[in-house]
Amino acid sequence: MAQRNFILLGPPGAGKGTQAAALVKRFGVAHISTGDMLREAVEKGTELGRQGQEYMNAGKLVPDDLVINIVRQRVQESDCEAGFLLDGFPRTLAQAEALSAMVDELGLAQPRVVNIVVDDEEILRRLSGRRMCRECNAIYHVAQHNLDVGDTCPACGGKIYQRPDDQKEAIAERLRVYHQQTDPLVPYYTDRGQLVAVPGEGPIDEVRDAMLDRLAAGPDEGA
Repeated sequence: MAQRNFILLGPPGAGKGTQAAALVKRFGVAHISTGDMLREAVEKGTELGRQGQEYMNAGKLVPDDLVINIVRQRVQESDCEAGFLLDGFPRTLAQAEALSAMVDELGLAQPRVVNIVVDDEEILRRLSGRRMCRECNAIYHVAQHNLDVGDTCPACGGKIYQRPDDQKEAIAERLRVYHQQTDPLVPYYTDRGQLVAVPGEGPIDEVRDAMLDRLAAGPDEGA
C-alpha cells in the first residue's frame, strides 16, 4: 500500500483539528502535531528533545533545524508506515523548503497539502464567540448555546470563561502573524502541484466531504 502523507494549512479557528481527525480515519495515517511531537521528544529524553527543552524553558522559539530533525525522527517511526499528517508544521516558507528536502532525502512521498480557506471575518466570529468551562474544558459558542462569561456550565456546573487569546485584539494579531508567515506557503505548494484548497465555512460534514473529493480529484493548478 502506497504511503499517503498530508499537511494541513488554515488560519486559527479554521477547523483543522476536526478535519485532521477525518483524514486520519480515512487513510489510517499518524497524526503528528508539532507541539505534541516536541513534548514527546522531551518526555523520551532524546538528545533532540533535551535541546528543544532548553529553548522552551527559556521561552524561546525552537530553531527550524532542530524541529526538522525531530520531524525526521518522528516520520520514520513504525506508526508512520502508512503515512503521516503534519498539523502545525510547516508554518513558514523556510520550514516548508526544509521539509521538502528532508522528505526527498528519506525517499518518502511528498505530502498532499490541504488548505482550509476561511475568511478573517468568519474566523473572528468563531473565535471571539468561543467560551470554555474552567472545570471540564467543555467548549461552547455564544451564538449557539446562549452562554457567556460567568454562566454555569451545563455539563459540570463549572464557570464559563473566555480564553485571553479568543479576545478580538488577540485574534487579530494571530491572524496577522498567520498571513505574514504562512500565506507564502500557498503559492509554494501550488507551484509544486501539492496543494488543494477547500472552502471551510460550511457544516463540518460538508467541509470533510469537499476535502476528500478535492484530494481524489488531484492538486490545484499552479499559476
